[in-house]
Parts: sequence; C-alpha cells; structure tokens
Amino acid sequence: MLESLETAMFYSLVVACTLGMLLYWIWLGSKNELIGRLATSLTIIAVIVNTVAIILRMITSGHPPLSNGYEFLLTFCLGIMAVYLYAEFRYKLRSLGAFVMPIPFFLLMFIIMSMGPEERIAQAIPPALKSQWLTFHVITAMFAYGAFAVSFGLGIMYLLKLSHEDIGYESKRQGIVLRFPSLEVLDELAYKVVGFAFPLLTLCIITGAIWADYAWGTYWSWDPKETWSLITWIIYAGYLHARLMYGWKGKRAAWMAVFGFAAVLFTFFGVNYFLPGLHSYAQ
Repeated sequence: MLESLETAMFYSLVVACTLGMLLYWIWLGSKNELIGRLATSLTIIAVIVNTVAIILRMITSGHPPLSNGYEFLLTFCLGIMAVYLYAEFRYKLRSLGAFVMPIPFFLLMFIIMSMGPEERIAQAIPPALKSQWLTFHVITAMFAYGAFAVSFGLGIMYLLKLSHEDIGYESKRQGIVLRFPSLEVLDELAYKVVGFAFPLLTLCIITGAIWADYAWGTYWSWDPKETWSLITWIIYAGYLHARLMYGWKGKRAAWMAVFGFAAVLFTFFGVNYFLPGLHSYAQ
C-alpha cells in the first residue's frame, strides 16, 4: 500500500515539475500573471509531493533515503526546488524558475528512462551507510547543491542579459530579458547564494570524512567522489576568493557559477555512474 502511494507521489512529482517548468517558460514570454502564479503553485506542489515521497520511502525502508541512486536523486530534486522557492519569494524573482526548474525535470527524466521499477524499490541499507553522520552529510549536500543550482540559473540569466546589452538591442526587442532584474542585482544574488551554499558544502565534506572514518577506517581515501567534491569546493572557494580579494564580478563570476554547477552535477551524478569507487552503492 505504502509502496503504491510512494509511486503515485513520484509520478505526481514528475507531472507537477514538468508543468511548472513549462508554465515558467510560457510566463516568461507572456505578460499573463495568472500563468506565473500557476507555475509557482505547481512548484510548491512539487516540493510537497517530493517531501511526501521521501517520507514514505523512509517509512517503508526504515532508514533515511540514502541507499541507492533513486533516493539520492529525489533528495537532490527537493533541495533544488526548496532553495529556488525561497529565492523566488525572498527576492520576487519568478523569472529564475525558467532556468532552475529544468534541472529537477531532467533528473526525474533520468530516473524514468534509466531506472527500472526494481531499481527504485526500497533496499536494506548497506553497513557503510549505518551512521548518523551520513544523514547530516546528505542533508548539507542537498541544500548546498540546491543552492548551487540556483546560482547556476542566476549565472545563465546574467550572461543572457549581458549578451543582449552588448549587442545593443532596443528595449522592445529584448523579449524575455526584459523580465530579468538588472545585471547588478543578478550578480549580487548569485554571490549571496554561493555564500550561503559554500559553508554547507564545507560541512558536507567534513561530515563525509567523519563518516568515511567510521565506515572505512580513514578520513580520506581519494575516492572519485571525494576527489570531485574537493574539486567542486576549490572552484567555489576560488569564486569567493576572487570576488572578495580581486573584485571579480559580472561576466567572469557568472561563468564561474556555471562551471561550478557543472562540477556539482558530475560530483553528484557522473561519479556514481562513470567512475567506480567506494561510493558505488549510490547507483
């Protein structure tokens, strides 16, 4: 019964996320505020059903959703949408949804296309995962990666708006870019979001190291996941250092936000499927 309800929640999440993404795109190209409110409402619904799906998985499995790739991707989607909604309501930035919501959409499509029903079944938790440190590790990763997804969307918006201004389009020809905030606002918001996410990423790595010592007897083993987590940390540390010490803003900072999230995706997603290591259970 609970398994069937969890499956229903998953597909409800797919529908809400897909429709929300499409409505953000439609709203961005139109002036219909009703469509914009519907897009936001569907994203809220997506967060709710995502949360319910994760809770149901925890009830049926008897442990946090940490045992396979399906569960990790669900938590990733939740982190992205939760941080995005906060940014939308806090900064009145609905246009950001058109650039952030495609990320959970593609993650969900990956689940549907590459994971059969047997791969989504709740499994017994491996011995290496039986630690409270791993729970803290995944929670910090969820919100850090979600915030980095938002900074990615802000970086893309900045680059699009900058390209239109560099070309010198008249206002009436700028289309969707007219709905974007100023370049200065986009740049400052991206910096704030990265500033929020970076300490969480640091905690993610620290708690992961403590868990690794508990599970494998060593804090650091240069496993591919650990290595790419460190690479991601270095990229964002470089972003913050260059901004604070050398005044890097604008285009260079936007590109660093984009490249940083590419590293996030490979760390969270690519390593699990392409580079075998100690974290191979997360497939």
